[in-house]
Amino acid sequence: MGKADLHIHTRYGDGMATVPQLLDHVQRHTDLDVIAVTEHDTLRAADEARELHARGAYRFELIRGEEVTTLDGHLLALGIDAPVPSFRRLEETLAEIHRQGGIAIAPHPLSFLTRSITRRGFARIDASADEAVRIDAIEEYNLSPAGRVTSARARRLNREILHLAAIGSSDAHFLQAVGSAYTTFDGTTAADLLAAIAAKTTTGAAGRAPRMSELGYRNIAVQQWRGMMATPRNMGWLPTIRSFVASRMHTRPRPGAGEEPR
Repeated sequence: MGKADLHIHTRYGDGMATVPQLLDHVQRHTDLDVIAVTEHDTLRAADEARELHARGAYRFELIRGEEVTTLDGHLLALGIDAPVPSFRRLEETLAEIHRQGGIAIAPHPLSFLTRSITRRGFARIDASADEAVRIDAIEEYNLSPAGRVTSARARRLNREILHLAAIGSSDAHFLQAVGSAYTTFDGTTAADLLAAIAAKTTTGAAGRAPRMSELGYRNIAVQQWRGMMATPRNMGWLPTIRSFVASRMHTRPRPGAGEEPR
C-alpha cells in the first residue's frame, strides 16, 4: 500500500518551511510515497518543488497543486497545469479544475476556524447536473487545528451522504506535522494514487500530530500571523476584502484589481 500527504504548505504561503527544506524532510524523515505541495492561491511553491524534485534523487513522487480560495471555502486543486483563479463561486472553480484534468478535494470540510465548504455547499454541488461541477474527494482526516474540530462530522457526512473518495492530509504548516494524517492507496506512484481517488478506493488515516510545545509557542504565533496574511499577500488586499464581503452577502464581487470580469 502507498502512503500520501496531499495538503502541505510552505513559506510561499502560511507555512514555516522553504520548499527545499520540505523536500529534504519528506526524504529523510517520512515514509511517504507521494506528496502534494498546495499553497494558498499560487502555484509558485508547487513550481519550485517540481523543479527541485526533477533535479534531485528523491524516492517519493510529487503532485503539483494549489489551495484555491473560493467564495464558498477553500478547495484543493491537484494535477493542474495553470493557476486556478481565486474568489469565484465553487461551481466555477470546480469546472476550471476539471477542465485542466485536475482533481478537486474538499479540505478541512465544515470547519468554522477557516474558510471551508459547508453542508449547504456540498448539497449544492451534489445537486448539480454538470459533470464538471463535482468534488472528487474529501479530507476525512485533517490534523491541523482547523481540521481536527470537524473531522468526525466530516466523516459522518461523507460516509452517510456524500460517498466521495476519502483521504487524509496533514495540512502541515510545520515540518513536524508532515504526514501526521495521510492517505493510503493501492500502488506507490502518483498515477496509482490519482487512479485510486477516481475509483474511490483510497482511505484516510490519522497519525500523531505534534504537540504545541514541540513546535514552539513563538513559532505558532508567527505562523498564525502568516496565515492571516497568506491570501492577501498572494492576491492583494482589495480583492481579498471584497471577496470576504461577497461571500458573507452571497454575491459576487464586481471586477476590480486582480480579478477578471465574469
